[in-house]
Amino acid sequence: MKIVSLEAHDVRFPTSRELDGSDAMNPDPDYSAAYVVLRTDESRDGRPLEGHGFCFTIGRGNEVCVAAINAYAPLVEGAELDPGDLGGFSRRLLHDSQLRWLGPEKGAVHMAAAAIINAAFDLAGKAAGLPVWRLLAEMAPEQIVDLADWRYLTDALTPERALELLRDAAPGRAARTETLLARGYPAYTTTPGWLGYTDDKLVRLSREAVADGFTQIKLKVGADLDDDVRRLRLARDAVGPGVRIAVDANQRWDVAPAIEWMRALEPFAPYWIEEPTSPDDVLGHAAIRRGVAPVKVATGEHIANRVLVKQMLQAGAIDVLQIDACRVAGVTENVAILLLAAAYGVPVCPHAGGVGLCEAVQHLSMFDFVAVSGSTEDRVIEYVDHLHEHFEDPVRIVQGHYVAPGAPGMSTQMKATSLAAYAHPDGEIWRNH
Repeated sequence: MKIVSLEAHDVRFPTSRELDGSDAMNPDPDYSAAYVVLRTDESRDGRPLEGHGFCFTIGRGNEVCVAAINAYAPLVEGAELDPGDLGGFSRRLLHDSQLRWLGPEKGAVHMAAAAIINAAFDLAGKAAGLPVWRLLAEMAPEQIVDLADWRYLTDALTPERALELLRDAAPGRAARTETLLARGYPAYTTTPGWLGYTDDKLVRLSREAVADGFTQIKLKVGADLDDDVRRLRLARDAVGPGVRIAVDANQRWDVAPAIEWMRALEPFAPYWIEEPTSPDDVLGHAAIRRGVAPVKVATGEHIANRVLVKQMLQAGAIDVLQIDACRVAGVTENVAILLLAAAYGVPVCPHAGGVGLCEAVQHLSMFDFVAVSGSTEDRVIEYVDHLHEHFEDPVRIVQGHYVAPGAPGMSTQMKATSLAAYAHPDGEIWRNH
């Protein structure tokens, strides 16, 4: 099919009004999406065949990602998209020398590529009549390996070894698909834990999470130690000893303060500390991991590319890897990252929340379970209850599990009414802000 046009939209939601999403480093986020529509010359059931994708920001700066998306237009508009060569489509974008110069596989340009690549997978899923998790999980091992860009990775994982991993997992695909459809994929929730919430709201939402079937919640920490001690005590009393409580510092600390702070929180049995320091600091994460054990160290939502993931794994710096559907270059780079994690035996627990991140990343974890790692042990997808009503195919949670989506595509298509109302700065919501 031919891509006849690329549209980029600046869409923002005023979540800062209620402090939804607030944490120690980001106290007033407005969840936003630099949103892409790929229009083609084909239709299905009388409707134009389109691909929808986005990258996530927290407000100001969203326009930078929109500009970067538009910079890719000459490479995309008029191009033929072969659903059998999505890896090739991705590499043509990422290997463009002039755009790559602006940020070699990092930054706003890389995130813009993620939005376009995810839109291409949404398009391919719709063309095939399959949700993207199933589109990926039904590919031959050779096709999956061809999605990844293996440059810079082969000292840690070769395509040949990745092919062996996928072939070893292949015999169980059908059974795991049935399990996924019957049970869903385990989730945890950050809904109770935003830093700007009152103590009463934290306690109420923590209890509601347990009643809804979640076996893990997450609290934001890092602004004030006394506040964190009080909030963790309240959360632990609310959920009891059998529910995991993860904590997330959102990059707030240096190495030594991270270790000291976590020792003060030990009485409340935190399960992991997420983003304790800079996402680029591989050795810092390794030092923190040694210093806070047996508390696990988790990171990944701000890791810029597969190379840093490789180094985190090679250095033994993390216990839990957190992919993001829109931070690295979309589905194709995340496939490479999932293969790396499987090779190193590190569980993947994706970052979600935001706007649309739950909708997008569920497909990656479900593909991982069916075709790559073959396991959900110690694996959970983050969930927050924000903004799902703006999507045509919103996530569904039943008893603390993501229900496997059945609609074709990547669940990334926003409703047209939401795109219009929340367009920045001229949409109705912002005109009246």
